[in-house]
Amino acid sequence: MIFQSYALWPHMTVAENIVYGLRLRKMDRDSIAKKLAAILATTKLEPLAQRYPGELSGGQQQRVALARALIVGPETLLLDEPLSNLDANLREEMRFEIRRLHDEYRYTTVYVTHDQSEAMTTADLIAVMNAGKIDQLGSPEDIYARPESEFVARFIGAANVIKGTARDATHVEFAGATLAVVGARLTAGQSAPVAIRQHEILLSTQPPAATPNTLKAVVTRQVYLGMNRDYMVETADGASLRVTTPTETAVEKGSEVWLTLPPERCRALGR
Repeated sequence: MIFQSYALWPHMTVAENIVYGLRLRKMDRDSIAKKLAAILATTKLEPLAQRYPGELSGGQQQRVALARALIVGPETLLLDEPLSNLDANLREEMRFEIRRLHDEYRYTTVYVTHDQSEAMTTADLIAVMNAGKIDQLGSPEDIYARPESEFVARFIGAANVIKGTARDATHVEFAGATLAVVGARLTAGQSAPVAIRQHEILLSTQPPAATPNTLKAVVTRQVYLGMNRDYMVETADGASLRVTTPTETAVEKGSEVWLTLPPERCRALGR
């Protein structure tokens, strides 16, 4: 198990921390030395072998914790939010490092995290937990592209969830428009939540010609984020939607806009 706080022994060197489990197993000295050399090379810790944890950065301490867990050849590796103490850049680097080590050693890993990027980067299978129960289980692509519940849609990828009323099995009335949707089969008259990602909504200052799933809205906020612009817009019935656009799409607050919600991206949620 790798703990959130790493739990390294401060009075032991990096090498001593790593081989602790092998010594408990009473492995002979030559075998320990060979395994230590291999894991130090894999985790890029060779120059730090004789340092103490207090002399290491957060990312280096994380590597030591990984090396200590891996050297004993575990059947299952458990990680409890192992990157939460690192800064954003180091977290991103360590996500790929954990995945690389997993691919090299092929152990089963159970990884607990609140960070969707960590889950998407490291996992083959994601279990989204809600109130102690699994809300949805699937591949990263399944969880992101085909959420089955409002909780999953909001938690993974921060989707807009439109609250409309089903007209029939595949159409939802919302803000004076009829939206064609995919996903869960609906019953006419039922409350019908529909998820769509912020970047999947097309925003235009001109009404699109004969395009399905089009809504009129007003810009209530616009933020420039460098790689894109983040908009908040309000529809005729007072609902707010977030829309992400390329930076060249610059529309002032208070402007009237048209939103196109591609039918294949509007996913009706079963719960």
